[in-house]
Amino acid sequence: MTNRLRVHPPQHESVDGAVQALVSERFASRLFAEDGTLWGPEAESEASIRLSWVTLHESSRALVPDIVALRDELASRGITRVVLCGMGGSSLAPEVICAAAGVPLDVLDSSQPDMVRSAVHDLESTVVVVSSKSGGTVETDSQRRIFEQAFTDAGLDPTGHIVVVTDPGSPLDEEATSAGYRVFRADPHVGGRYSALTAFGLVPSGLAGADIGALLDQAGELVPSLDDDTADNDGLVLGAALGVAAREGVDKVVLFDHDGHGLGDWIEQLVAESTGKDATGILPVVAQSASDPTTADEFVVHLGTDEVPDAPWAAAVKGSLGGQFLIWEVATAVAGRLLSIDPFDQPDVESAKAAARELLGGDASLPDPDHAGEVADIYGSSAQSIEDAIAELLGRVGEREYVALQFYLDRWALKGLESLAPELAGRLSRPVTFGWGPRFLHSTGQYHKGGTPVGVFLQVTCDPVEDLPVPGRDFTLGQFIVSQAAGDAQVLRDKGRPVLRLHLHDVEAGLRAIKDSLA
Repeated sequence: MTNRLRVHPPQHESVDGAVQALVSERFASRLFAEDGTLWGPEAESEASIRLSWVTLHESSRALVPDIVALRDELASRGITRVVLCGMGGSSLAPEVICAAAGVPLDVLDSSQPDMVRSAVHDLESTVVVVSSKSGGTVETDSQRRIFEQAFTDAGLDPTGHIVVVTDPGSPLDEEATSAGYRVFRADPHVGGRYSALTAFGLVPSGLAGADIGALLDQAGELVPSLDDDTADNDGLVLGAALGVAAREGVDKVVLFDHDGHGLGDWIEQLVAESTGKDATGILPVVAQSASDPTTADEFVVHLGTDEVPDAPWAAAVKGSLGGQFLIWEVATAVAGRLLSIDPFDQPDVESAKAAARELLGGDASLPDPDHAGEVADIYGSSAQSIEDAIAELLGRVGEREYVALQFYLDRWALKGLESLAPELAGRLSRPVTFGWGPRFLHSTGQYHKGGTPVGVFLQVTCDPVEDLPVPGRDFTLGQFIVSQAAGDAQVLRDKGRPVLRLHLHDVEAGLRAIKDSLA
């Protein structure tokens, strides 16, 4: 498939000027030469060790035969179901790759007890890919422990059913190697959100049956045009348009995927976590349909088509999946340069994790609700009902604000709640994002805390149908997910963001009240 990119308006003077400046300073060729000085002296130390993604189309090639051989070996043993335990950069790309390839992959990117429990079945035919760059991701470690116990209880050897992907030398690498697991080590010089074509993207996708060699071919085909210092370089043009638009106040990008493979979710993490810092950045809004309402401060991008949408700032991106991964990575690096930020760090991600650890470890106390009710407990409002609390929160939405809906619920069982976002956006005439917690903490979480400080936040947590203990740990998943939500809420409030948390005891009645209040 030919890779094509169109940006509208094509003769926008400020975008053209930005592209010409990038061409003059040889940004593209220096990027592909892994020049860490492109984002200034403060970013150089981090950028210089985070640019190996530009050569993954070549360096990841050696992984392919090993992954295919393992897939064949597992299939010969009747193991054909693949579950991926991973968060953020460890899960979003494989989810898109497998959807595009039409092969099944169960992406378990949650600490919600009911969702995790529902993944533990058909163990004899299941391989679990445990994927963590740091090797210390609590969600992933908890999922691994639960599956290890389940395999053992079923009389199965976990080492024959669990495959590990991590950075070399991580705690997970050392522990898994010692225990006898099959370990794939990723390139440590690639950040998580740029890792689609590393072992993090390729191992689960290849085991599930996707043609990962073709994916690398697609990216490689595009490299000659993306490392070319010319004004028709697609990566430069898209990145310049996004960066210039953000500088002019059009700092939200609406993403609609015509192919329906979820590419927008992957781009969401890449753009939000790369640009959302220093009280600036670009907020991605994943659209549910091409007709979702948009506002004057939104840049509309349609994926999988070359028909540019009718909007003041708009683009259409059509091409192979491997090519789109690379185009968007280049464009994000370009936008970071124009916004004078480091696109490779994530300074606010750790703050929410630290707050959750404090609550979970007893170093801090979970807050008492402002109102305790039979249907829901209310935090962050003096209102006595869900309806009044939401009305009070939405009253904080002005001409610049966006609303973030954050649901720490079972996203498999409650699929479809995402439609609340466009419905509310139409009512408010403001951008509305939707995130499943804790999944979004590893994606848009950085932007919400470090980006433009105009967010208004609704969090929803709930009592699980049945809590799930974590083997070898002194906490349950139910305790953990509530600590994650409360910790993130505290960090947001410390930064002056309005946050309402509703903890549902009666999930059905609570969701009905929430839907009625947002409609």
